[in-house]
Order: sequence, then structure tokens, then C-alpha cells
Amino acid sequence: MTEETNQTTFADLGLPGYQLVVLDELGFKHPTPIQQAAIPPLLAAQDVVGIAQTGTGKTAAFGLPLLGRVNGNQKGVAALVLAPTRELALQTTEALETLAGPKSKIRMVTVYGGSSYGPQLRALREGAQVVVGTPGRLMDLIEKGALDLTSVNTVVLDEADEMLRMGFAEDVETILKTVPDERLTALFSATMPKTIERVAAKHLTDPLRIEVTSASSTVKTIHQTYSLVQANLRTEALARVLEMRGNHEGREGGAAIVFVRTRRDAEEIPLALMSRGIRASGISGDIAQRERERLVQGLRNGDLDVLVATDVAARGLDVERIGLVVNYEPPIEPEIYVHRIGRTGRAGRAGRSLTFFTPRDRRRLHQIERTTGAKMQQVPIPTSQEIIDTRARRVLETLIGDDGAPTRPDTSAIDAALNAAEAAGLDFRQIAASLLFDAAVPTTMQNASESARERMDANFNRSEAFDGGAGGAARSKKVRGSLQNRYRLEVGKRDGVSPKAIVGAMTGEAGLRGADLGKINIYPNFSVVEVAEKLTDHQIQKLTRAQVSGRRLKISVDDGPRQERSYEGGRGGRGSERSFDRKDRSPERRGAKKSGRPRH
Repeated sequence: MTEETNQTTFADLGLPGYQLVVLDELGFKHPTPIQQAAIPPLLAAQDVVGIAQTGTGKTAAFGLPLLGRVNGNQKGVAALVLAPTRELALQTTEALETLAGPKSKIRMVTVYGGSSYGPQLRALREGAQVVVGTPGRLMDLIEKGALDLTSVNTVVLDEADEMLRMGFAEDVETILKTVPDERLTALFSATMPKTIERVAAKHLTDPLRIEVTSASSTVKTIHQTYSLVQANLRTEALARVLEMRGNHEGREGGAAIVFVRTRRDAEEIPLALMSRGIRASGISGDIAQRERERLVQGLRNGDLDVLVATDVAARGLDVERIGLVVNYEPPIEPEIYVHRIGRTGRAGRAGRSLTFFTPRDRRRLHQIERTTGAKMQQVPIPTSQEIIDTRARRVLETLIGDDGAPTRPDTSAIDAALNAAEAAGLDFRQIAASLLFDAAVPTTMQNASESARERMDANFNRSEAFDGGAGGAARSKKVRGSLQNRYRLEVGKRDGVSPKAIVGAMTGEAGLRGADLGKINIYPNFSVVEVAEKLTDHQIQKLTRAQVSGRRLKISVDDGPRQERSYEGGRGGRGSERSFDRKDRSPERRGAKKSGRPRH
């Protein structure tokens, strides 16, 4: 849950006793406004339309009543939750599993596009009472006969406006027609446009409308910063930031919490940090309560410096020692950002937040700044030399005591080894330099030459052109905005072409770099790709002869508005296109199928 707003307790809302026990074990005492308003009517089986942002606690608002309507011993699907994206679907399932408690017999499955059907089909065959999924994959499973929704008694449409904006209106309509009319339905949306009102009027019965204001702006004691980091460099960037933090702020500067989206990141990132000597651990929604308490206590007493956590796992976490919050990637909604960084700067203490953006995340940065009412300061990622200097200084500091005298331990046990090293021609300076190298240079850098380390640093520096100035921003503007650099390829959806195939052909045949390509739109009969620089005649000739999905590309300059009038067709006219940003390599985009329906 989120911050306390009054003294109302969950017991006041009429929740069953076993759920109150689970909530108490999770440390949740007081409901948020959306929970306080939505839980009682849902418990009374009244349909609800909730206008609330992500981050206001709406998952528990519908999740607790939903779980109360599910019997873990029953066969068939009892509850269905529709979410617009894979990330939200996974987060929702994780939250529901946490709210159900470790003793629950309720089986849940998440289904989404861009992932193998096998595990999802297997989970459905084994029996699941709760299904959380994206509309595209749900439709596929229904059409395959793998998902039977005839026993559903509860349906939730989460972030309904986003689902409709992404083109899932027809899928949502079809899915709702497959569930029984006698059911409880909850619809949650950040906004309430006419399209959502029509969906509510058609599919909900006399719903209670609840509106909750968005999260408040963050506390003023937090210094909000951001860095531009390519996705594949985030872990290295995080390690560098955390190592330098000990230098600038001191170990007494406090602990850090790193927010990630997936359980896998919560498991793998701490291992990478520990290999650099950083005392880190991970926590996700499926962790046992006892282990969670142990980690939180370690964070409080200084045994642990960094906690890598998912949003669900961090709920209810209140540790004054946290001086830094890192967003490993920007959260889905600005309100989530507000609640994340609120973990630091408590009780008037100064705190700092750092968010990693990729160069294509400009819109998210601006959304966050509008929500918080504050500008974020861009900061560079520390260089390899800064890291090495810092680590070396710390090692040398341990050799001198507080009184200025050396702290050299008894060396009688290693005198023989030192004598042997001297006999081999090594002097003490060489020995010290070798030992200091091992201690000061991270293992990820030890096998890299100085030039290789400089190239790694340059990768971070190239990421720093975000919104103005140097060539990165200028090139980005050119890629996105110049119609004369748009090219039409005579392959489309009906050929089964994928963005990855187009990128491969453009880079392989024309000698382009991936960074030279911008947005790719795939239409039923052809595709359009944006290129930073105008292609030469030689490049066009080579690409025209190339084949993708068994068809020649036949590339030509796209004429803009005149041709775009012919783009209409398929489901929803121009909306039937598949739009792909070359830098967006999310599994959902990579796994997009051939049909006109977007796959999320």
C-alpha cells in the first residue's frame, strides 16, 4: 500500500479475517483512498469504475475483493484481469500472489505476447483460478481453445484507457462477450474519455464511480537526478554509481534501494553488485516474510548497503537509513516514481534519487517533471579512472590508523612468500602495485586494456546527448522528423515481416548502423522506415536486390502525405499499422505476430 492518509484500518472495510492476517504480516495498516472507497462496494458485489493512477494502490483495491471470490479448490478460471502491457500484467500477478499470502491454494497464471506459448499453455492445463493477461494473448488462447472463461465470476479491466489507446478495443469487446453476464466487473482508468464511458455503460451494471486524485508531488528534500544509459549498460552504470557514492557521501551516507521491474532483475543485479564488493541483496514479491524481515533489518542496522527490489516487494518498506533511490529504468507511471523516491528524504533528512533513462525516454522524463513540479538534474556516469582511483584510495586508507600509524598486521605467516617474491626479482613496489591492482580495479575491467576502458566510458558519454546540443539530439531530430529520409519497403504484415528482419537487411546490405535507423511502421502490404541520412544510389540498389521474408524489398523514397492516404486498411484504418521504434527491444515488440492486432 502507500502512505497513510487517515486512521481507517483494513478491518474497518469488512475484509475477512485471513486477509487481515496477511495484510498485517506485510506491514499494511491503513488503506489508501482508492482502497478505502473501492473495497467495500466490491465486497458487496457492486460493479465499480475507478479513476485512479498507477501507484495509488488500486491493485489491492480490486485484488483483495477478487481473491475473496476465488476458491483455491475449484476447477476452471474464476477471475480474469486484463492489463495493457506485459510489465503491468506481471506486476499485477506478483501483487496478487503477495496479497493471497504464502498459505493460499489459489493458482495464478500470467499470459502475454512476445513469449513462448508452451509454459502458459501448460499452466492453464494444470489449472488456474486467476488469469492475468494482455488482450492480444488472451484472444489467441481463446481462439486456440486453450482458455475457457465460462466459469469466470470476476473481471477487472486495469488501465482501460491505455488498452484502448493501444488499439485493443475490439479485443476487449470480444473477451467480455466470452465471460458470463452474471459477474462482478471493475474498471480502472487514469482518465475517463468518452470511449471508456461507453465501455462502462455497455459492460458494467449500475457501477459506482470512484475518483481519486493523483499522487502528490515529492518531498522537497530529495535531490532528483537522472543519467542517460543504454539498456545494456545499466548494470555497469549502477555499479559505478554505487561505488562512487561511498566516496562522495561516506559509508555513513546511508543505504540505497534500487527499483527494478522484474523478479529476474531482483535476483541477478545483486549478484553483479556483490562481485564488485558491494553489499547488496534482492527482494521480490515471492520472498518469504521471514527473509524479507531479515533483509530489511540488515538495511536498518548497516549489514546491507543496497537492496534491489520490485515495487510490490518494497511496499511498506520504511527505513530512515536510505539516502539514495535508484530507478534502474523509469517506472510505467509518474505516480510510481513519486512513491519510489519517497523512500528517501524521510524526516527532513536530505535524500537523492537517480533514474536511468535511455535516449528514447524523453517523454517519460517530461511526464515525471510535470508530476513532481521539479526539474531533474542530469549527472554523468563515473569513468573507469574515477572508479579505480576511488577504490585504490579506500584500500590505502585502511593501511593507516586513526592515529596516523600504519595498521600493517603481523606478517610472520607471509614472510616466506615475500622472500620468495624478492628472490624471483620482484621488489615491494611491484608487489604492492599488483595487489593494489587486484583490489582497486573491478573484475569487469581487469582484463580490459586502457583503450578498451576508454571505449566503455565513451559509450556512456555518447548516451548523454538527450535534449539538445551535440550530435545525438540533432540526429534524433533528423531521424524522427525528416520526411525526405523516409523510405518505403514493399514488404508488410501479410509477408510476416518483423522489425528485426528489416533492421537486419538495412544494416547488413546497406552498411548502416543500428543507430542510423529510426521508427519502423509495418502496414499490411508495405513498410516505412526512417533513416538518419539520405541513402545513396548504391545503397538503394543493394537494398532493392535484398530479400526479406521471401520478398524483394524494392525500396523507394516515401512521398509522405500522398502515400499515407493509401495506408488505410485493415482493422481501424491507419491504426492497423504496427509501429516500432528501433531502440525499443522489449519482448512484446520482438514477439509481435502477423495479425493486425498489436501484441502486448
